[in-house]
Amino acid sequence: MAQQEQAGTPVLEPASPRTPASPSNAHRLFRAPPKPASVKINVEGAFIVNDETVTRNGASEFVHWEQNDIRLPHHTDVVSHIAIDIGGSLAKLVYFSRELGSAIGGGRLNFLNFETDRIDECIAFIQDLKDKQSRLNGSKPADLCIMATGGGAYRFYDKMRDVLHVDVVREDEMDCLIIGLDFFITEIPREVFTFSETEPMNFVEERVDIYPYLLVNIGSGVSMIKVSGPRQFQRVGGTSLGGGTFWGILSLLTGARTFDEMLAMADRGDNAGVDMLVGDIYGTGYGTSTNITGLKSTTIASTFGKVFKMKRAAEKHAEDGEGLAKEDPDEIAGFRIEDMSRSLLYAISNNIGQIAYLQSEKHELKHIYFGGSFIRGHGQIMNTLSYAIRFWSKGEKQAYFLRHEGYLGAVGAFLRRQPKNWGRRNSIEEISLARVMSKE
Repeated sequence: MAQQEQAGTPVLEPASPRTPASPSNAHRLFRAPPKPASVKINVEGAFIVNDETVTRNGASEFVHWEQNDIRLPHHTDVVSHIAIDIGGSLAKLVYFSRELGSAIGGGRLNFLNFETDRIDECIAFIQDLKDKQSRLNGSKPADLCIMATGGGAYRFYDKMRDVLHVDVVREDEMDCLIIGLDFFITEIPREVFTFSETEPMNFVEERVDIYPYLLVNIGSGVSMIKVSGPRQFQRVGGTSLGGGTFWGILSLLTGARTFDEMLAMADRGDNAGVDMLVGDIYGTGYGTSTNITGLKSTTIASTFGKVFKMKRAAEKHAEDGEGLAKEDPDEIAGFRIEDMSRSLLYAISNNIGQIAYLQSEKHELKHIYFGGSFIRGHGQIMNTLSYAIRFWSKGEKQAYFLRHEGYLGAVGAFLRRQPKNWGRRNSIEEISLARVMSKE
C-alpha cells in the first residue's frame, strides 16, 4: 500500500510582472517565463508510489521506466512542459500526467531514461507525448515546451527543435542539480534515506537547516558541489572515475550490453577472486578481526592485485607442459567476469567515497548527499559509499541517498518553469532578493 504523507500546502500566487519593486512587495517579484505561462506545482499531500501495474505510455525496449512516480493528488493546473537532462551516458526525462479516472484526482510526475546513444528514440517518445498532450494534460500540442539541461541540451538542441517543432529552453546544469535536490529534501516525504546492511533504507526526518551540504553527483564522471544556501554553490572537486568508467571497462571485458546487466553481474561476483586482500598478505592466520594494521583481513589491499600473480602461475604451468585449462566462456584468462565486475564496482565506489569525505573535511561540511544515475538504488554501491564515509569520519558523518537520485537535474529543469514563490520553504529567489535589498 502506497505511503501517503502531507508535504505542505504551497498555494502561492505569482505577482504581476508589472508590480513595482518596493520593499513591501519585493517578495512577490518574479521573472516572466517564456510562452507558455508557468504553473504552480501543488505538492500538498505528495507521496511516492511504487505501482508496477500502471500502464506505461510509449513503452519499448529502449525505455527504462522508474517505479517510484510522485503522486500530486491536489495538482489540477495544466502542465505543458517536459524536462530532460541529457548526460554523457543517459538522458533522464520528467513529465507530468493527469491521473485520469482516479478517485484521488490530481496527477503524477513520471520518471524514465534512455541511453544517450538512443537519443532518437527519446525524441520520438517526446513526440508521442506531444501528440497526446490534450488527453494527458489538457493542453494543446503546440504549447509543449522542452526544459533541457546537461551537456546534451547543447549537443542535441537543434535536433530537438527541428524534429519536435517546439521551444527548447536550456538551463544551467549545476543550477538545476541544486534546485532539484533542494526540492526533494524539503518537499517530498520519504525521499532521503541512509543505507547500511542492517537498515537498507532508513528514512531521514526533515530538517529546516539543510545548508550547508556537499552534493556528490555520480554520472559518467563525478562532480562534488558545495552548497552554502539557496542558489549559492561552488564546484569544489570531482573525479573522472565514475559511472562511465564502470560502463566502459566492463564493455571491453564482458558481453554485457546495458548498465543494469553489469550491475547484475557484480551482484553475482566475489571480488576476492581478483582483488588482493589484507588477509592474502598476512596469511590465513590473520583471521577476520583487526590486527596490528587496524584493518580487517577482508579489506582490499590492491584492486585486481591477484590477477597478475595468478595469471603468471597459470602460464608457468603451461610452459611446464601441463597446458592451459580450457577457458570458460564466462571467464577471461581464468577469472570470472562477475568477480571482475564486483571488484571494479568496489574500486570506483570506494574512490568516490574517500574523495567525498576529504572534500567534506576541507570545506567543513557535515551532510553529504549522493546523487546521479550511477547509484541506481544499488545496494552494493550505497553500502560501499556509506561505509567509506563512516570509516573515514570515524562515524561522525553519514552518506545520504535519494529515491530519485538520477533525476536531480531533470527535476531542477522542470521546476525552472515555476513561479518564483512556491513551496513550503518559500522561494529561493525571494530569499536571494531579500539579501540584495538588505544590502541596499
